[in-house]
Amino acid sequence: MTTTTPDNHADLSPAGDDRPWSDHTRPVDERVEALLARLTLAEKIAQLSSAWEDVEPAGPEVAPGTNLFGRVGDLDETARHGLGQLTRPYGTVPRPALEHARLLAARQRRIMRRSRFGIPAMAHDECLTGFTAYGATIYPTSLAMAATFDPALVRRVGAAIGADMAAAGVHQGLAPVVDVIRDYRWGRCEETYGEDPYLVGEMGEAYVLGLQGAGVYATLKHFAGYSSSMGGRNHAPVGIGPRELADVVLPPFERVVAAGVGSVMNSYAEIDGEAPAASRRLLTGVLREQWGFQGTVVSDYWSLPFLVSAHRVAADLPGAGALALRAGLDVELPDQRGFGASLVDAVGRGEADEADVDRAVRRVLRQKAALGLLDAGWDPEPPALREGTRTLDLDKPENRRLAHAVARSSAVLLHNDGGLPLSSAGRIALIGPCADDVRTMFGCYSFPNHVLSDREDLGNGVEAVSLRAALADELPDVEWLFEPGCPIRDEDRGGIPAAVEASRAADLTVLVVGDRPGMFGIGTSGEGCDVEDLRLPGVQEELVEAVLATGRPVVLVVVSGRPYAVGRFAAGTAAMAQVFLPGEEGGRAVAELLSGRANFSGRLPVQIPHSPAGQPYTYLHPPLGDRQSWLSNLDPSPAFPFGHGLSYTSFEIDGLAVDREQVPTDGEFKVSVRVRNTGAVAGAETVQVYFTDPVAQVTRPVRALLAFAKVPLEPGAEATVRFDVHTDRLAFTGLDGRRIVEPGEILLCAGSSSGDTPNEAGVRLVGEQRDASVVRQHGVPAVVERD
Repeated sequence: MTTTTPDNHADLSPAGDDRPWSDHTRPVDERVEALLARLTLAEKIAQLSSAWEDVEPAGPEVAPGTNLFGRVGDLDETARHGLGQLTRPYGTVPRPALEHARLLAARQRRIMRRSRFGIPAMAHDECLTGFTAYGATIYPTSLAMAATFDPALVRRVGAAIGADMAAAGVHQGLAPVVDVIRDYRWGRCEETYGEDPYLVGEMGEAYVLGLQGAGVYATLKHFAGYSSSMGGRNHAPVGIGPRELADVVLPPFERVVAAGVGSVMNSYAEIDGEAPAASRRLLTGVLREQWGFQGTVVSDYWSLPFLVSAHRVAADLPGAGALALRAGLDVELPDQRGFGASLVDAVGRGEADEADVDRAVRRVLRQKAALGLLDAGWDPEPPALREGTRTLDLDKPENRRLAHAVARSSAVLLHNDGGLPLSSAGRIALIGPCADDVRTMFGCYSFPNHVLSDREDLGNGVEAVSLRAALADELPDVEWLFEPGCPIRDEDRGGIPAAVEASRAADLTVLVVGDRPGMFGIGTSGEGCDVEDLRLPGVQEELVEAVLATGRPVVLVVVSGRPYAVGRFAAGTAAMAQVFLPGEEGGRAVAELLSGRANFSGRLPVQIPHSPAGQPYTYLHPPLGDRQSWLSNLDPSPAFPFGHGLSYTSFEIDGLAVDREQVPTDGEFKVSVRVRNTGAVAGAETVQVYFTDPVAQVTRPVRALLAFAKVPLEPGAEATVRFDVHTDRLAFTGLDGRRIVEPGEILLCAGSSSGDTPNEAGVRLVGEQRDASVVRQHGVPAVVERD
């Protein structure tokens, strides 16, 4: 091994035979091995560590532990042997984008000077609802993206976010979240793509392909089981069985790994007593040996210290680092507590093997080579600073147009008894705490709600209008009567009487209720903002009941990060709409939909429950999850089912057909469905095909989503949708714990939601039971043929 010099001066000489790792024409593995052979143990472990320069130990927590942990030390100390990653150079404090870019370049130069071989760090940042930077476009939340049922649109979002991050010099984004929702009380519902693993996988793959196509590594999280925490409480234990883990939780991860995702992040939760950050079974056995993952595994923030303090599976930080390294974790984020000096200590104590260190460093260096960070002459200035214009616009007009398109496509019309579209004249009361607050439209990982919760004076960093302002622009001839009615979460009922009077004085009321997201209890939705039941926050339900009691027509609009139990209000409303945090263009998009200038096309990626108690069943449940009135007095039936959504036009779905009656257990078949627009205006219908396995060796869901396609149609137009289905889509975990495709009858049904499938057909799987451990086809390709 080479010994570092006391001053640790960087060797920045040009590429040559003495610096083969800097020669981009050589094979990547050759470059990596050449550099690895020159690194000391401390320099190797530095490549597995990170530093968070901007973390503030006071103020709102932007990760679980910022107020507890703070910074490890100055960059000259934390990068004294080099550095693997820089943590959130844009997403921690509010600065102009160009200032961030210049600061990032300066930090990279410092890191390169400290590294003997001039190795820069990868920079990572959050990007769940857009690049989490001050002034960057705020897109709708993941749950809203899922409500579009439009993977192509989500891929465009990923590409746009990736392009902005790449221009800013960021190499890795900490998204998407592909946890499948299991309990609506969980605060992080808004961060996911819904309650169906197939839908989650479709959207997660689309986002990853978009982001990585722009040159930024995506990070798949949280691996695994996080969303199944007991009681829906953040960081609570997970009590699921191996079959639910294999058939519901893991499939989206497996699919996106197969699509080539660059990184995976561990879950904070524990599964049957095992902490994922220290689970060799998950991080190596499943992820690498079964699925063939080739990228890096990064820790969720401070997961390694949590192995000591929260899980108590390690006695100290060196022990935690050794456990995680052996399990297959490669990079510690956001700093270096279990890795860094602690891991050097663990190797010295014989608790960790340097061969495991080398394995992880190879993975890190391969990614750095692929990004060009090892190339001779790599420029530490972000691309935006190299173009001569010295501009870094993170909220470009094309970004805003895309955010608008997603917001408009994601809103769900739940019920309409003539209340919508709104009249263009007359007197309308606009009531509710979410009607005139733009931050109620942003997710918890948007920069304003994530970082600026205590800095209202800095605004939002982007131009955004409330629904109140947007409706006034959209319908200028309407006389608007505005009353907030009540706060979002405080139990202040003082404004309810004025709201009731405004409703009585109006021809119709638009009542806007829901969430204001935040972090760790600051908000009503978001990370660490879990709820005991599914009532609207604060006294908003009292507001709804009081306004409905006037007997005047009411359009109820729910702007939220989770489904609330508002179904019981449907009978008293003239219309209802569900909007899952639509981002900076949400006000304008929702106003266009309410006015009728645009048509609703969103579909529910989660059910809307009847009961505030939140009966713990998503639509994906076995027969015992169905209502059985003579066995229990509780009814888990939803008010609005998964996949539901109405429109200002009408559609007819029929002609479900399968191209063959029998299919080998290792075969394929084609399903076709006709859809036509039977109304008077243009719209888009989402054709949904579900399947049921009536008799199997283990209990199976009553129905599960097999395939879907969103089909825009002009009035009177029709189309045929053809799906190519591989029998891998029908696989499940059998009694012996292996994934199988079992011979027998499969029932298919098609329609406009999981609760509206009037078309039925069947196919019989024949032959021997097949081992489906290796999935050949995760998706179901669809072709739309217009007549």
